[in-house]
Formats: sequence, C-alpha cells, structure tokens
Amino acid sequence: MGGEVEEVGGAGRVGKYGSTVKTRALVLEALGVVKIATAAQLRDLTCPGTADAATARGGCKDLEAAGLVVSAGTTTRVEGGRRITEKLWSLTTAGLEAAAAALERPPREMGGTARAAAASGAKHALRVTDVLAAFVQQPVEPTQTPVARTTTVPRQGALRRRPPGLGPLSAWSTEVTLPTGGTFSAPAKGSLRADAVFAMPGAPVPLLFVEVDNGTETRAQVADKLTRYARFFARTEKPGRADTAGGPGRPLWSTVWSASPTGPHPPVAIVFTKPMGAEAMDACMRGIAELSAPVWRGTWHGEGRTPDGRQDGYRTHDGAIPVVACRLDCLVADGPHGPIWWRYGRQRGGQTLAAALDNDGQADSYAAYAAREAERDRARQAQAAQQAAQQEAARRRREASAWPCPGCGRKVYPAGDLWGTATRPGALCTVCQSIADHAAEDARRRAEEEAAAAAEAKANGPLGWMRALRPGSSG
Repeated sequence: MGGEVEEVGGAGRVGKYGSTVKTRALVLEALGVVKIATAAQLRDLTCPGTADAATARGGCKDLEAAGLVVSAGTTTRVEGGRRITEKLWSLTTAGLEAAAAALERPPREMGGTARAAAASGAKHALRVTDVLAAFVQQPVEPTQTPVARTTTVPRQGALRRRPPGLGPLSAWSTEVTLPTGGTFSAPAKGSLRADAVFAMPGAPVPLLFVEVDNGTETRAQVADKLTRYARFFARTEKPGRADTAGGPGRPLWSTVWSASPTGPHPPVAIVFTKPMGAEAMDACMRGIAELSAPVWRGTWHGEGRTPDGRQDGYRTHDGAIPVVACRLDCLVADGPHGPIWWRYGRQRGGQTLAAALDNDGQADSYAAYAAREAERDRARQAQAAQQAAQQEAARRRREASAWPCPGCGRKVYPAGDLWGTATRPGALCTVCQSIADHAAEDARRRAEEEAAAAAEAKANGPLGWMRALRPGSSG
C-alpha cells in the first residue's frame, strides 16, 4: 500500500483535518479492500502505532471533503460498560475508482461501495474487517496523532509488537463472488460470496479463502457453505469457453487466482468471532466438522496391518478441501502463523497454518504410512535376522557336540539335540547301533537255543536222542 491520493483529493500534504498524504492513501486502499470500517478499525489496519483513532479519522474526513469517502451509518459497541457509537466509513463511487487505481485492480473486481450495509449497521462486514486486521497484523510503526501546529507532540511510548501477518492488505479481497453455476459476473442462484480471499503467489500459503462465523448462522448453514465451496472448486473451464461449468479443462477458480494451493483444492479457513466458553466453542467447531465431513475427509486406503493386527493405511485428498478453524481472539494474539489452527480431520490441537495445510506432514498421509511400513519392514527383517542367528547358533552348538561313530565314522549327535538319540558321548550312530543290537539279539537267541538243547540232552540221558525220534514226540 501507499499510493498517492494528494492529487485526487485536492488537498495539500497536510489536509484540513490533519491527515498526511500517506495516511489518506492508506485509508483509501484499506476501504478499497474491506469496503466498510470504523476509524478504529482503519487505525488497526493501517497505522496501529498511533495512540488512538484520530489519525485514521482525520484521513477519512479529509477524503470525505474530497468526495472519495462518506459516512453512511453508525454502529455501536460496549466497552468498559459504556455504549459507544462510531461512524461507519465507506467509499463513494469516485472513491471506489480511486481505490482501484491505488490497489492496481480492475474496477470490475472492486465490487460495490457497501453503503447499504453501512445503513443497517454492517455487523457482519465489521467482523470481517476485524478478522482481516488480525490476519494482516499491520506492523506497528512510530507515528503521531494529528495535533494543532502550536501543540507540542509528546514522545511515543514503547510500541506494541505484533506477530507476523499473512501478506499485505493489498493481497486481500472481500465479498468475492464464487459461482457454483453461471458466471462470475452473473452467478447462478445458490452461489456464495467468500468473506475474504488472500492471494499472493510465492507466499508460504499462496491462496486462502476465509469464512467469518459470528454465531448468527446454524452449524448446518455453515456446513452448507463448505458444500457450496466444494461445488465451486469442482467446476472446470471448457476449452475455449470461459466462465462455464462442466467438461474437461482446468479448474474455473484457477482462471481468477494463479496462486497454486498446497493441495488439489484451495484451503478454506473458518474464523469464529463470537465469544463463548471453551466447551461451547469446541462443540460448535466439531458440529460443523461432522456436518461437512464429505467436503474435507478425503479417501482412506487401509492397505497395511500393525504388528498387533490393527488396520493401518493412509488418506488421499483428491477432491477434498482442506478446512481449518480458529478463534478470532487467538488470531489477534498469535497471528495467522501461530499454533492456533485445527485442521478438520486431524487430531484436535493447535497447529501453525502451514503445518495444518501440509498433507504430507500428517499422521494419515501416505508419506507417514510409508515411513511406518518401512519401520515395520525393518522390524520384520530384524526379527528374521535374529531367528536366523539363533538357528545358526543352535546349529553350531549341535555340530560342536557331535562325535564320529566308532563303527562307521559318521557324525553322532547327543540325545536332546536335533534328531539326536545318543545318550552318552562316544556312542554308535543309530545305524551301527541298530546293527549291533540285531547282532546282540541274534547272539542271545543262539545262546538260548544252545542252552536249551544242552539242558534237554542232559535230562534225557544217552538214549534221549532215540526218544526224540519216536513218532509223536515233540522233538
């Protein structure tokens, strides 16, 4: 930001209400983005180093005198128990053209002046401006509150540090038409408007769509918005025909935003602005997540098993929209890069925006699954190697305990070892032992027969052999 508006406003370097050329340029560009804001919000967006909103208010009044800005309504807020009424500032048609030139945007992309919203208090638009200020986190620079020339300007105290923001304000747009049917200039019924869109090629998060939840819509209504986002992102441009649905071609959204998202579809961030208890906020976030699950869930591939038999796998996100959520107070305190985001479908807990949008760095990613599978492979290989080592050690012990058979020389293993039968060292092998056993049995039998014959001969006397030859004798 920082375009010159001196010649447009027709004022000198210091305007009637004390604003400088730089202040007027910043206010003009800020209103060109947010369309409607209070002086306090413009201060937060453009010059947060000032002591109060007088600097931004002076810029608005000087631009109003030049016919570029108008106060079209008021809003009220309660602060410290007091009811405070503030003017709402928006652009005139001429101011819209001047802001388009300052932002270097085509006038057709600037939208309307939002004066109708200002007339009704613009509650939602103001919350969008609050959210945008929290995203941008305009750095605090030493500035001075406008004072009379005869007044001594006091030294400014210590400046409050702000966390890094997500790009400059000029990279943001608000109330952006997303046609689920029809064209960008003539969207079909049921299309939606993104509350804010950040687009900055080359940034860590190059493209981000933002929805602001004030607590005035039901969970089902917010989930339905995410469903319409999915329909819009799914639209493609037919070759040679822009702004049409269906058919082959590149995604229709990429014809407007050249910034490449980190996944198949651009991410959507939901910022909850309504103050509520932790349990109520958690229930709200989870309720929207459950109702919009088909939008962000992706596809689960359960291709593996853990050692205890549980299914393991990974999730792909083709066709899925990354949806992240946070609270406005956290966004203000820690900035968009703080650990404040919950990615729907992930474990509840604070992540940075880059980490939340990183599909490869998650526990259910293919990379994480492949790492777990590789670890399991290493464990299986280590177990197999351990078993092989144990078997080899057993084999060596078995070989060390063997001895040559005294009969044939082949190896003999002791009983209790693999196929071992020998009960004492130096024993015969089973073959030789079997032969020896048979020989011993044959010798025993012959000895018994000879002993029996001798005993019978002795019992019969000298003529015993004759009785043995008699018919019917048992001999």
